[in-house]
Amino acid sequence: MMGAMQHTDLSPGDALSVGMTLAVHGRDRGEDPAIFSRAGERTFDGLNRRANQLARVLRERGLGRGDAVALVCSNRPEFCEAYYATQRAGLRLTPINWHLTGEEIAYIVANCEARAFIGDARFAESVEDAMERAPVDARLAVGGRIAGFDDYDGAVDAQPDDDLSDPVQGSQMLYTSGTTGRPKGVHRKRTALRALGEVGKRIRPVPGQDLNLLTGPLYHAAPMAFSMSIPLLFGTGVVMMDRWDAEEALALIERHRISHTHMVPTMFHRMLALPEDVRARYDTSSLNVILHGAAPCPVGVKRALIEWLGPIVYEYYAATEGWGALVSPEEWLERPGTVGKPDPDQVSVRDEEGRPVPPGTIGLLYLKAPDDDTRFEYFKDGDKTRAAYDREGGAFTLGDMGYVDEDGYLYLADRSADMIISGGVNVYPAEVDAVLLAHPAVGDACCVGIPDEEWGEEVRAVVQLHAGLEPTEALAVELVEHCRSRLAHYKCPRAVDFAASLPRLDSGKIQRRKVRDPYWEGRGRQI
Repeated sequence: MMGAMQHTDLSPGDALSVGMTLAVHGRDRGEDPAIFSRAGERTFDGLNRRANQLARVLRERGLGRGDAVALVCSNRPEFCEAYYATQRAGLRLTPINWHLTGEEIAYIVANCEARAFIGDARFAESVEDAMERAPVDARLAVGGRIAGFDDYDGAVDAQPDDDLSDPVQGSQMLYTSGTTGRPKGVHRKRTALRALGEVGKRIRPVPGQDLNLLTGPLYHAAPMAFSMSIPLLFGTGVVMMDRWDAEEALALIERHRISHTHMVPTMFHRMLALPEDVRARYDTSSLNVILHGAAPCPVGVKRALIEWLGPIVYEYYAATEGWGALVSPEEWLERPGTVGKPDPDQVSVRDEEGRPVPPGTIGLLYLKAPDDDTRFEYFKDGDKTRAAYDREGGAFTLGDMGYVDEDGYLYLADRSADMIISGGVNVYPAEVDAVLLAHPAVGDACCVGIPDEEWGEEVRAVVQLHAGLEPTEALAVELVEHCRSRLAHYKCPRAVDFAASLPRLDSGKIQRRKVRDPYWEGRGRQI
């Protein structure tokens, strides 16, 4: 139902404070493209109108300020509509990884206390399974039919599309797994905009001129922030890839004259691995900024990318929990490996007792915590929250190790001792261990990250069998399949090694480093 041409008369600053920046762009550059995707396109005016309609749908179904909406959706315009509808309706949006099983999705739906669920018909099987385990009354199906769900388009089209007269800023709560296995919601009372501002002011896109290529899944914090939120915040459009493909990325860059994009190091590796004649086939001269983070990038890979595409590669250190640093290509070329020069009070390096360490000394990295309502907590997990913050509560750690040089530049030495980073995605081995231990043949299990040229790390399981059982190749395959039937496939080991015993402390804690280190001998991952 198309309403009269009505747009907010708010200033950009006031609009930002109530989640209505998109409405300002709808007013000022309404017919400019906002979204290109295989599933459809949107102008700024069209996207704004759909966000208004969806906000009314959710309100009509009884959702009010602070209520939660769970979203399982591929890279398509409806993801953006859900984001901006909840942002202006005072709701809390939790995007969920669509690779997860129905049981894993159900856990997050229940834990985030969702009152509405928006599901993509592409993932109908896992969505239906999740709803059987953790039912939600208000359900909308995107892109097709899902049993027990209302049709998204039908519900949205029935609502007026003029701007809300009473917008309220909403928020997002993304889930990040912990070493205890179950994912935790990173909760804030108000959306933290610092990361967007820090990056935006360095790579500010130009409305009517620039376009951003979305290369990763929108459920992940980095693509959602850097390839959707920042471009649309500044009034520039987004070209969505459905799934990553190195040559398709180059083709889209040429076709749309892409100026900005966000990638992870695995993507760099894939593009550089293309034959020279394939790389030369595409015009990439429009590119001004490639932003990356999520996992350390090998110096040789990044240098090769800069030699090919020019000094346009920016790197950040951040996570769902907070902001760390950003480095320009010029600074990185002067100091290969650095992730930037943070403000002196933004990042500190400390020893195990929490005391500052001298420059050049590796220690645990702490980030300054905001003192307002953008401060994060792990949803319904006070113990994990307290463990993340220092004694004074003024800084928090992600468990990362690194050092600062004499000039204040930050270098990452390692991620947390246990976490595996494969292709820029975090895998928490305790969760995989727990699944392996449920197999009747497994007496003990320890998953570690081992070197992989393309992915950085791959997941490898080391298993101790019950007494009387013999290791076989068939059993190793069976254990991998056992994991794949219960976990998202990216979490699962690609192979299984067998050991007579596994090292554990008297407390029962696995000594994962002792299992991992032999795989990394001579490779440097022994901090």
